Amino acid sequence: MLLCIGEILADMIGEEKNGTTTYERKAGGAPFNVACALKKLGADVKFVGSVGDDLIGQFLIKFAKDFGMDTTYIRKNPDRNTTLAFVELNEEGERSFCFYRKNAADYFMPTVSDELIKSADIICIGSLMLAYEDCVEYALDIAKRAHDFGKLVAFDVNYRTDIYRDRESAVKTYKKLLSEADIVKFSEDEVETFTEEYVNSLTDKLVLITLGKNGSEWRYKGEKNKMPTISVKPIDTTGAGDAFFAGALSVIDNNVGKILTEQVLNDALRYGNVAGALNTTGRGAIDHLPSIDTVKKYIIEISEEQ
Repeated sequence: MLLCIGEILADMIGEEKNGTTTYERKAGGAPFNVACALKKLGADVKFVGSVGDDLIGQFLIKFAKDFGMDTTYIRKNPDRNTTLAFVELNEEGERSFCFYRKNAADYFMPTVSDELIKSADIICIGSLMLAYEDCVEYALDIAKRAHDFGKLVAFDVNYRTDIYRDRESAVKTYKKLLSEADIVKFSEDEVETFTEEYVNSLTDKLVLITLGKNGSEWRYKGEKNKMPTISVKPIDTTGAGDAFFAGALSVIDNNVGKILTEQVLNDALRYGNVAGALNTTGRGAIDHLPSIDTVKKYIIEISEEQ
């Protein structure tokens, strides 16, 4: 089982027509996106997060239920609003964010019991919570307890300048959790933010790096390899990295307790690349997630072409 912990929010995706910008409400939040993608890929997954007792929170809980997610661990906070992320897309489907989350519900996370941690193989921790000092301690405590119980900790950097205005202090905070994680994911831009030297220093971890249309790369114990992705016409890249991470983690979860061979790591990238690419073919981070059968179909076709 995989346990995803962190923000759940509404992506308000903007579109301009005839001089008027309208926003379409979509479920989002990186760790929630990962959880939904894992669910679509057939994995056993649970999600821990917090929403406000408001219209957006009600929408998100209903969405999660309708998606087939267990909502037991999504707390409804009566004193906070649910976070909104306004998303603007360019002609290539690339997005920019503006967050509305001052003192919002996802700063006040539910307690995660030892029993829930023990039930998981991999604990995936989200990053937006790290903007709040108490949540840094919360995340570090979960990572420590996960390791005490022999579990793997996964962390997606998912760096957002709109949340962390001060790059230097943000990087310093992120490194606290990066030092505790076993599996970490960077985008190509985030490698530049944290520096190639630092990323190369993480030799005791499995490092996954997304490279956009050029696929992805793994680095592990001094070895590395890149895998190409499939060609698609992107409409919205929101959640592409989350779908990639879910695809890769689904393969790793199936091999927990085994040696992570080059074959396993290459397969993780193949699944991640296909899942991430297909997720860009529609608007929103979740609505166009591929099923496991669809991902396997593309992987078989790629193998036959090679």
